[in-house]
Amino acid sequence: MVKVTVCGAAGGIGQPLSLLLKLNPQVSELSLFDVVNANGVAADLSHICSPAKVTGYQPSSKEDRDTIQKALVNSDLVVIPAGVPRKPGMTRADLFNINASIIRDIVGSIGKACPNAAILIISNPVNSTVPIAAEVLKKLGVFNPKKLFGVTTLDSVRAETFLGELIKETPTSLKGQISVIGGHSGDTIVPLVHATASVAKKVSGLSKSQYNEFIHRVQFGGDEVVKAKNGAGSATLSMAYAGYRFAEKVIGSLNGQSESSSEIPDSSYIYLAGVPNGKELSQKYLKNSEFFSVPVILEKGQIKAFVNPFDKLNVTSEESKLVDIALGGLQNSIDQGTTFVTGSKL
Repeated sequence: MVKVTVCGAAGGIGQPLSLLLKLNPQVSELSLFDVVNANGVAADLSHICSPAKVTGYQPSSKEDRDTIQKALVNSDLVVIPAGVPRKPGMTRADLFNINASIIRDIVGSIGKACPNAAILIISNPVNSTVPIAAEVLKKLGVFNPKKLFGVTTLDSVRAETFLGELIKETPTSLKGQISVIGGHSGDTIVPLVHATASVAKKVSGLSKSQYNEFIHRVQFGGDEVVKAKNGAGSATLSMAYAGYRFAEKVIGSLNGQSESSSEIPDSSYIYLAGVPNGKELSQKYLKNSEFFSVPVILEKGQIKAFVNPFDKLNVTSEESKLVDIALGGLQNSIDQGTTFVTGSKL
């Protein structure tokens, strides 16, 4: 059984994500932390007749640093949707300035309270917040790159949904048949849809404009939601589902479950230099980028291996061009994250 802590549990992503985690029979303890309303969310979820014991943790003041430690202690998995959502007119830089400090402080608490926990970072901009987490954990001397994950699963969920509409397939049938690599914003997102012959054949029947529209929609799908909500919010429910999908994968691995070898596993934005063969992938294909989203194979809550997309997923020349574009945008985000932690007090 597994203890899961959600940091940011009372937010637009945190509440539905916590609900999904409460329904997972493999979760024995669900710890909910937020600066407001965590106790109310916990009380609400505790009435659901599933095994997980739910406890809320809410600091008494801005100076209270003990409550989050209590929430985190003995956690096997920590999921972080904390932070502010992107709003109309808000750039990724604006988002970074607000969320960077939140991630730095939460990950600092994780490094002290439960350094062996798997960490799933949902808070945007993921391309920068994951490097922030890595640097914080390095400073504390507890960095295990095999247990740090940037959650990019929403890109896969969108790719399966949008491609399914185009090629007349159910989205569920495309899970494990296509992949999304790169980063988690705009043109750093690279959908790969030629991995299996059956899907590639149907994709070949699309017009160039249909294919390009599909790529753009996966890369900028978040804008659709922001616009549809008239600026009152961003993707929360779909992100909660996607976050849970990856969390479920980690929980299953903690309980000894293995993934099907016939499917492409979900990707995660990871520190390549810290996982087996990651440095070689980075040097050969990724212009030495330290962080990149690739399909990951898990064991006991950490990365056992990854699928090299360039060897296994039939990457086309057009998709290779998309990777080059992605790399151009990623490095600035990575540098922004690592530089932010320099000089920070933990």
